Amino acid sequence: MAKRALVVDDERAIVKGIKYSLEQDGLEVDCAYDGEEALEFARNNTYDIVLLDVMLPKLGGFDVCREIREFSDVPVVMLTAKGDDMDKILGLEYGADDYITKPFNILEVKARIKAIMRRTSKPQAAQPEQQKRDVGDLTIEEESRRVFVAGREVNLTGKEFEVLSFLAKSPGRVYSRDQLLDEVWGQDYPGDARTVDVHVRRLREKLEEHPGEPRYVKTRWGSGYYFQP
Repeated sequence: MAKRALVVDDERAIVKGIKYSLEQDGLEVDCAYDGEEALEFARNNTYDIVLLDVMLPKLGGFDVCREIREFSDVPVVMLTAKGDDMDKILGLEYGADDYITKPFNILEVKARIKAIMRRTSKPQAAQPEQQKRDVGDLTIEEESRRVFVAGREVNLTGKEFEVLSFLAKSPGRVYSRDQLLDEVWGQDYPGDARTVDVHVRRLREKLEEHPGEPRYVKTRWGSGYYFQP
């Protein structure tokens, strides 16, 4: 089946250009021009990636991203015209997987989309090692990419799951923020190590009863993060 993308921007010329370019690569593309329309598309369809502008009428991009995260872990790439660090960090806080600053080169956009879809499709291909991992009250299901705490399913974003899964595969081993950035986001990712901090903090808020005293994803001060079995 062809991969599907949702492109959301109130500038119709930008949407038209992205849609045309992605369709040349064989993707099926839906388009939305405001936040409310974007949410309706996201709720009623299944996508492999969402390109989401920050500045949208009716409902802003950050709010759209946050609401999408209530029901889906589809990769979300924020499109921002501002380009300052706060916009990028805010996008990650709301559950975005990546960001691209306008004006952008469409070849860069396509390269980033392909890289994200390659990473997110890997767990669906084959899981020769452990399919299910139980650690105390925590259960990680690799193939379905689902996580449970004390039997209650926790809704993680794609990147949050990948950080947790990667750390859990080598319990006790400490990874620096730069190592995690390379392993989970890829060496071509343009963000910095704060991206890792944001995702670890969100993981702890979702998994831990006391996020300030984490049970599973722990910090080795001056070195990095590790999974406590």
